[in-house]
Amino acid sequence: MTDRLPQTLRSALAARFGDRFQTGQAIRDQHAATTTWIAPQPPDAVVMAQSTAEVAALVGLCAEVGVPVIPFGTGTSLEGQVNAPMGGVCVDLSPMNRVLAVHQDDMDAVVQPGVTRTALNAHLRDTGLFFPLDPGADASLGGMASTRASGTTAVRYGTMREVVLALEAVMPDGSVIRTGSRARKSAAGYDLTRLLVGAEGTLGVITELTLRLQPQPEAVRALSVSFPTVRAACETVILALQSAVPLARIELLDATSVGAVNARSGVGLPESPLLLLEFHGSPTAIAEAQESFRLIAVDNEGSGFRAASTTEERNRLWKARHDLFWAISALRPGSRPISTDVCVPVSWLADCITQAEAAVAARGLIAPIAGHVGDGNFHHQILVDPLDEAENARAAEYVGWLNDLAISMGGTCTGEHGIGQGKRRYLEREAGAGIRHMAAIKAALDPKGIMNPGKILPSEA
Repeated sequence: MTDRLPQTLRSALAARFGDRFQTGQAIRDQHAATTTWIAPQPPDAVVMAQSTAEVAALVGLCAEVGVPVIPFGTGTSLEGQVNAPMGGVCVDLSPMNRVLAVHQDDMDAVVQPGVTRTALNAHLRDTGLFFPLDPGADASLGGMASTRASGTTAVRYGTMREVVLALEAVMPDGSVIRTGSRARKSAAGYDLTRLLVGAEGTLGVITELTLRLQPQPEAVRALSVSFPTVRAACETVILALQSAVPLARIELLDATSVGAVNARSGVGLPESPLLLLEFHGSPTAIAEAQESFRLIAVDNEGSGFRAASTTEERNRLWKARHDLFWAISALRPGSRPISTDVCVPVSWLADCITQAEAAVAARGLIAPIAGHVGDGNFHHQILVDPLDEAENARAAEYVGWLNDLAISMGGTCTGEHGIGQGKRRYLEREAGAGIRHMAAIKAALDPKGIMNPGKILPSEA
C-alpha cells in the first residue's frame, strides 16, 4: 500500500465502507489492468459502491483533502481511462447493477451504472423492447455513457449520445444532480446530459441513466459479402448509404482479420476483404433491402454472398466478430496489441483505409483493420514485440500519423474509444482553441481537479 492517501481519509473510508474499502495490491492491480496498450497505474484504494448516497459520501470525503476519484465499470475501455496516474480512490460501480424501471409504453428504461448491456437486454427479453447499442465488449452502461460508446449498430441506432435521455450524477463537490427527463425532447437550459456523456468521469460520476429503447424487430437477417479489395468494399458501403438501403449493422474486416476469425471461430469465410451486415424489419422489407444491397455489391465485384437467418447462425457470425481482438492477438503469440480507432466522413473512408494500409506496409507492421464502416469508423490492432523498441517506436509514430490523417480528412482521432490518456495530444490537434474552453468547464466544475485527472485534457499530467 502506498502512503498517498491521508490517514484521515483512509480511516474515514474504512469506517464508512468497512470491508468494501480495499487497499490490497491484487485488487488495486485488477482495477488498472484492462486490454489497453497503456501501462497500468493502480489506484491507492478501491471502494465497492452500492448506492448514489455512498458515491456522494466517497466523493465528498475525497474532495475535502483533494484526493482523486476514478470511476470504474467493467474495465473494457481502451485508452487508459481507468488508470490512476496521480493515485487516488477507484470507485467500482459494478455492485450498482439494478434495472430500476422499464416504461414499455414510452420505450425507456432507468438503470444503475453497473448494469451491462447484455444484462439489460436479458431483463427486456419479454417486453418486446431491446437496448440496441453493441460495442462488442459486455461493457457497463455507465461506462458506455462515460466514453460515448457506440459499436456495430450505430449506423441505424446512433451512439450513447442519442440514447441517453437523462442522468443522475455525483459532482466533484459531492452534490447529486439530475439532468434531463424522460421526455423525448427539451429546450430547457444547458444540455448537461450530453456534457457528462463522453466526459470519461472527468466532470462527475454517473450513478443512474435513463435510456431510450427500441422495439424488437419482427425479423433479422445477417449477410456476409466478399470483395477483391478494401476499397471496393468501402465504395459499396458509400453507395448503399447514398441509396438509403436500411442497414442495421455493416462491418468491414480486411483479409488478415477474416483469416484470424476463421482460425479462432471456424466460420469458414472467404479470406478476402469482407462486409458483414445485418438487416432489421419485416421479412418483406428485409428481402427488399438485401436485394438492393446485393445489386450494389455486385457492381463493385462483391461475391460469395452468405445469408444467416436463424438466431444460431447470426450469433455465431457476430460472436466471431466480437472475438476479433483475441483472434488477431493469436496471429502473433507473445505480442502486445495496440488498439486504436479513427473516424472520417464516409465519403473519405476508402481513401483513408487505402492510405492506412500502405502506411502499415511501409513500416513493416502487422495491423489488421476492422470497423463500423457504416459511420466511417475503423479500428487497427497493431501487434508489436514488447521487447523491440524500434518496432514499438514505428507503431507509435504510425498511430500519430493515422490520427493526423483522419483529422486532415475532416474526421476525428477517435470514433468510440475515447481520449483517456492515449489520445490527449491528438485531441489538442483536433479541437485547437476549443481545448481552452474544455479546460474552463473542467476548472469550473472540478476546481480541485479530483475527477479522473490525467485524462482528456492535454495540459494535465
